[in-house]
Amino acid sequence: MMEKVFVIGAHGHVGQQLVTELTNAGIETYAGLRDLEQASDLQKSDLVKPTQFDLNELPDEMSSQLKASGADAVVFSAGSGGNTGDDATLMIDLDGAVKAMEAAKDAGIKRFIMISAAASDNRKLWDRSGLKPYMIAKHYADQILAHSGLDYTILRPGSLTNDDQTGRIKLVGDSDAEVANLSVARADVAAVIKTILDNPATYQKIYTFGSGASEIETAFD
Repeated sequence: MMEKVFVIGAHGHVGQQLVTELTNAGIETYAGLRDLEQASDLQKSDLVKPTQFDLNELPDEMSSQLKASGADAVVFSAGSGGNTGDDATLMIDLDGAVKAMEAAKDAGIKRFIMISAAASDNRKLWDRSGLKPYMIAKHYADQILAHSGLDYTILRPGSLTNDDQTGRIKLVGDSDAEVANLSVARADVAAVIKTILDNPATYQKIYTFGSGASEIETAFD
């Protein structure tokens, strides 16, 4: 049973909802934040442990923080954001993610969940997405995670919306038609992470998904 989870990028739109999902489930959640002042936006709970965490640091410094938390799992929900340049995308979405993997391994944390993006493994759709540098960063971060030896799950949601949680999704394949027009609520992405967190059947797996009719609680059985 996962009792402690370290969320990297806890102040992001998915990250904040994930903190709420985890703490509501009774899981002690270390909220990795670039700036501790961001903690005021998180769920108010004794189970929330705001932690300053900088993806520009070296892996050994990250590892020390992960070790100190005693976390059973790491969730990478960080992103450079839409208002930064391609250099920040490279440093956070690619190098930051890889350093987090290295830190988790060094800290002895095997479970690692990565929030990636639909079409990150489909070069034909990168130009159409309008987010080509981001897709490239996600593509190679996913590749490295898949060969890391960690108990990973890579989640590739469609375009993220701020709609209310539905509790339902649709798992799809990698064809252009299936991936191109996917969208899903950030709240449902958070619910997916909570659901798969402690499910060994989802280890070493990659899932692309959007809104749909399948109950999240049973979609990964």
